[in-house]
Amino acid sequence: MSPTSSASSGPGRRRWWPLLGIGVIAAVLATAFAWTAGWLGGASRLTAPAMTDAIEAAGSAHPGFRRAHAKGVCVTGVFRSSGQAAALSSARVFRQAETPVLGRMSIGGGDPHGADAQARVRSMALLLRSDDGQQWRMAMNSFPFFVVATPQGFQAQTLASRPDPATGKPDPARMAAFVEQYPEARKFLAWAKSAPWSNSWGNTQYNSVNAFRLIAGDGSERAVRWSMRPHLAFAPLSPRQREQADADFLAGDLAQRLARGPLQWDLVLTLAAPGDPVNDPSQPWPAHRPQVIAGTLSLTATQPQASGACRDINYDPLILPGGIRGSDDPILAARSAVYSQSFNRREREIGRGHAPEATGKGGVR
Repeated sequence: MSPTSSASSGPGRRRWWPLLGIGVIAAVLATAFAWTAGWLGGASRLTAPAMTDAIEAAGSAHPGFRRAHAKGVCVTGVFRSSGQAAALSSARVFRQAETPVLGRMSIGGGDPHGADAQARVRSMALLLRSDDGQQWRMAMNSFPFFVVATPQGFQAQTLASRPDPATGKPDPARMAAFVEQYPEARKFLAWAKSAPWSNSWGNTQYNSVNAFRLIAGDGSERAVRWSMRPHLAFAPLSPRQREQADADFLAGDLAQRLARGPLQWDLVLTLAAPGDPVNDPSQPWPAHRPQVIAGTLSLTATQPQASGACRDINYDPLILPGGIRGSDDPILAARSAVYSQSFNRREREIGRGHAPEATGKGGVR
């Protein structure tokens, strides 16, 4: 959606829509970063359009919607800094007392009408705008590490996961060949099979997965990954609930919990040690690495994404304030470029009349 269309949707949207032009520009710059990272461009290289094409081909077309994480809701709240990260980064968000937050909770998959109980992945995306006008956008997921180490591996997974027309499920032979070529995927598949599913967005931990670099006022840098760790105790989704839960139970649960009071998460920064795989999101870091609680996220309200301000936000993880920069992780560069590609495609579709509001759900990542 365009900034002008969102400006007429109420005072909350008027507050946020001027940020969108900045986001589009930053997404273009992030795509340029991906080009220099060496995985975009050239006849023999993987490109953002090719990756987006593969994601689109994995399911039915839903013009005007996100290509991934198509189903979700908007959320608003504040981030309150603890002050403990100010020595690690010059970013203003770690120094000012409160920063407004515009976010989105979603599930994995490209179906905007998918059943919540069938989605393995929960996601949280956030936009923090500090009082110096800078933005920090995050796109976090409930899995603790990524499935593969490279964009080429992710493309191979996307192609191998396509449903076989005869069975409606991925071809086991193609999946076996994918794992043989990218053995790091075995850890992720084991996690997906064994880890309990959460029964609420509110009790789920969300992880950056990719590494970033914090830049202190004196110019020193530390590689970090971050997580939003919930104050609410984890509770699993039982097999019976997976079979019987309402298709939109996560949104209903979120609204009920917020009606009783804010939901909170601590922003936990995990600091890398020498030798930790900073540029490989498929490799977890040891659990005993030092951690800093940078502050607390407090969500206070939720809105449908069709009418909420998050609908028009591209939650590009490389839109970062001064004091934070991306690592050389090629997956991080790929995510940024594909988000930009997806955003631009949806803009064209909506311009041709494919408006998400017609179905009551929609948005952009």
